Amino acid sequence: MRPTRILAATVSSLALVLVACGGGSSSSSSPVQTLPPPPPPPPSGPTWEPGVFESSASFKSQCQTPRAGTNDQAGSTLIEKHWLRSWSNETYLWYDEITDIDPANANYPRALDYFEILKTEATTASGAPKDKFHFTYDTEEYQQLVNSGASAGYGARTRILDGTAPDRQIVIAYVEAGSPAANAGLRRGTEILEVDGAVVADGSAATLNAGLFPASEGETHSFVVRHVGETTTETITMTSDIVASTPVHTTRTRTLTNGDTVGYMLFNTFGTSIAEEGLVNGITDFVNAGVDHLVLDLRYNGGGFLDISAELGYMIAGPDNTADKVYETIVFNDKHPTFNPVTGQRLTPTPFYNTAQGFSVDSGTGLPNLGLDTVYVLSSSSTCSASESLVNSFEGIDVNVVLIGTTTCGKPYGFYATDNCGTTYFTIQFRGENDKGFGDYSDGFSPSEGSATTGEPIDGCIVLDDFSNELGNPQEAMYDAALTHLETGSCPVAASVTSKPSGFVNYEKPVSFEDGNLKEDPRIKIRDMIENGWIINQ
Repeated sequence: MRPTRILAATVSSLALVLVACGGGSSSSSSPVQTLPPPPPPPPSGPTWEPGVFESSASFKSQCQTPRAGTNDQAGSTLIEKHWLRSWSNETYLWYDEITDIDPANANYPRALDYFEILKTEATTASGAPKDKFHFTYDTEEYQQLVNSGASAGYGARTRILDGTAPDRQIVIAYVEAGSPAANAGLRRGTEILEVDGAVVADGSAATLNAGLFPASEGETHSFVVRHVGETTTETITMTSDIVASTPVHTTRTRTLTNGDTVGYMLFNTFGTSIAEEGLVNGITDFVNAGVDHLVLDLRYNGGGFLDISAELGYMIAGPDNTADKVYETIVFNDKHPTFNPVTGQRLTPTPFYNTAQGFSVDSGTGLPNLGLDTVYVLSSSSTCSASESLVNSFEGIDVNVVLIGTTTCGKPYGFYATDNCGTTYFTIQFRGENDKGFGDYSDGFSPSEGSATTGEPIDGCIVLDDFSNELGNPQEAMYDAALTHLETGSCPVAASVTSKPSGFVNYEKPVSFEDGNLKEDPRIKIRDMIENGWIINQ
């Protein structure tokens, strides 16, 4: 599973009326009288009664501006707003936390304005909005995005250590083997200093965006870079290409001083079908190696297919821990306890699958398993969606998760992309719950070490990303902390693992340079959400 947009009113003038007196000379006349203006006409369309909701179907596709070649019919902005009101009342996860406001209220002239208030105003324990994911997209642009397929790039995952000019800093987190980035000599920790002559720290937004995030394959751009441990810089050129991600990027084993074997796996996405095969092969190798402990590196894993996540849950925990247990149950609001209100299908929980589901391994093939009661998970703010479901599912069956890193992103929710009158609306409609019925972790999961944490506390250690060492190197800070905790039961000294720049922020790639800051590119955010199964297309 688990990556926007006036109604003009006319005012009629009232002519003055002259009333002539009967008889008398032609020069005499009556005084001029001004009549009061008439009351405004009633709204053309449905009226509002607080707490009373007609079916959203009675308002669907009745548009102020119908689109040619669609099912749109002539309607009005008021009808569009009544559709939003009823649709939200029917499907919004927290429908009973919406303040019911008259769709004809002049403070919300457009449908988009009205949609903005159709959400909860509650906050989480951290003070963040409970609903952080209420947005819209132009339908035509959204469909083009959905149908565009793979995106171009260099095969390098970037991280932003500081997102504000004049102190921006970009480094490479990892590169894909055989990619343009790998062929150019980029590696983990390489810092990008200039892009097509623009200095990263405070350079032109347009130039930086165009070079870092090419719109298509075949674009050539120049970069000034500095590798880890070096003082000199290097100028390179890269030509963008369509680069496939390798889900299981790195696997290694290591022997502890007590003779136990640790398996390390850098797993970067659940979002491609080949992830299933990569995981089966990786876990099989660990089984054959007699692995006693697992360090699962999900720090860059934004999610993907929930079914593959459920397979991995079984492969880690094994049959004894997962038999007859629920991996995740999709839950809508209390009006829909049995059937999906969007598809009409009966709601059934996702189990811990003990056989392959046919993504890239023959359906029904038995899965290997490690049978572990504890798993170490390396995390960051890029650990999202299906990755968080894995953590939550283990919490639901009392498999111990030791979280090493920083707070995960907090995406327990999802929605169906829904078009009406040329706008696609996204409103939270469901959440995933574990076997114990828990699924509200919108602040993410946080290692519980030290002071108060932001998200749901999980046993573990707070450790920042270490770009001075390769991923899988036992000296890399997160992996080293996991090994230390394995052998001692305690976290390393905090100062040794949190000594990164004070401006360190875990941003997702790609970002765009707007108003001097680094912000997510909304096109990529949407695509990531789709690939992660967080957005479901009807």
